[in-house]
Amino acid sequence: MVSTHPLGIQASGSQYLPQKLNNTTLSPNQELLPLSARVNRHDSLEIGGCDVTTLVEQFGSPLYILDEETLRTACRQYHNSFKEYYKDESQVLYASKAWNCLAICAIVASEGLGIDVVSGGELYTALNAGVTPDKIYLHGNNKSRDELVLAIESGCTIVADNWYELKMLVELATNSSPVRIMLRLTPGIECHTHEYIRTGHLDSKFGFDPNDLDEVFAFVSKQPSLNCVGLHAHIGSQIFERQPHRDLATVMVQWLRDAAKYNLELTELNVGGGLGIKYTESDDPPSIEEWSKAICEVVQQACTAENLPLPKLLCEPGRSLIATACVTAYSIGSAKVIPDLRTYVTIDGGMSDNPRPITYQSVYRSVVANKMSAALTETVTLAGKHCESGDILIKNAQLPKTEPGDILVVMGTGAYNYSMASNYNRLPRPAAVLVANGEANLILLRENYQDIIRQDCLPERLK
Repeated sequence: MVSTHPLGIQASGSQYLPQKLNNTTLSPNQELLPLSARVNRHDSLEIGGCDVTTLVEQFGSPLYILDEETLRTACRQYHNSFKEYYKDESQVLYASKAWNCLAICAIVASEGLGIDVVSGGELYTALNAGVTPDKIYLHGNNKSRDELVLAIESGCTIVADNWYELKMLVELATNSSPVRIMLRLTPGIECHTHEYIRTGHLDSKFGFDPNDLDEVFAFVSKQPSLNCVGLHAHIGSQIFERQPHRDLATVMVQWLRDAAKYNLELTELNVGGGLGIKYTESDDPPSIEEWSKAICEVVQQACTAENLPLPKLLCEPGRSLIATACVTAYSIGSAKVIPDLRTYVTIDGGMSDNPRPITYQSVYRSVVANKMSAALTETVTLAGKHCESGDILIKNAQLPKTEPGDILVVMGTGAYNYSMASNYNRLPRPAAVLVANGEANLILLRENYQDIIRQDCLPERLK
């Protein structure tokens, strides 16, 4: 486990509050706390006008707290940037694998975004949230027959990933209208991110190999049951570099040119997502506007160079839309002091509600919500409650002196926390609330013990 906080800092939790200058709109992915975060007169953290300690009293802990202002701001910055910098039609899609639930799908759809889904469950959720099928795109490297049938029947776009899927689509589409598809290709572009979240390099389970490009185009062009509308590629996640996305756009426009040789009139180009967020002070991601502008410009330049008409341009941000909008609140419990070595402070959650530290060695920042102006005088290791030595949330966290019952808040937990949560040790998954203008609404109920055993089956002979 790497050290996740610089030692020797003597500031307070208030240092993490968003700093607005001249009423400028901040890019959410460049902040640590949600945009509505402030400290109230009780020295407690407020988000969306709601006191975090009061939220925990009302809804329990652990608790995901989602700030509606931050999420909507990120949606609008993506939507408006593409409208401003791209000279033709565009569509921003929310990569909902980051956090897919009814409320979040409904919010992003209300802001004009579409939804990128990667399973039948995510597709079903988006449809039930009221997202129109023409704005839903189904991904996945091993879609089941049932998932493809659901996608065909709903009328969403299917992003075909491999030969097996292409041939199954031809079979399933025989007695229906042409199925609207895109082709996912592997661009062979490296980026500096965790190896588990790099998806664009050649050694990847996703997408058609570029060496198969001619064969794929030839096959699709002969299938009247398939309506191939465009191409998709994605190079990874939590990316700060600008150049890989510029390279991707150039390569994809060249693929559009190649497809024309097979009389494929491809009108859509999906460049994926991957823009990173600020998890720590040292992280320096581009703003949403900067990233969007760069993508729009390079696609337009590449199309001009190839003498091609501009396609409808799509992108799929996930983490940079939702991560900063959410924090997780925990109640602090026991402590263990090992002289001259380490102090462990435990929380009432851990790897079951945030598996990213143990999975990706991900780093986070934290504050004590009820002691926002207290000096950060202690260096502790924040440990989860699971029966697992590796259940460490943050190592070398700088906190004020804590006591059992204090409320710890971990920032930037909107992406891949609830969506990857588990019932390890049979812990119920936490509740989630949406906060705005001083009002808190449940968007996910806290599981209880009955929920834990709901799917269990006990054979009669064992009773």
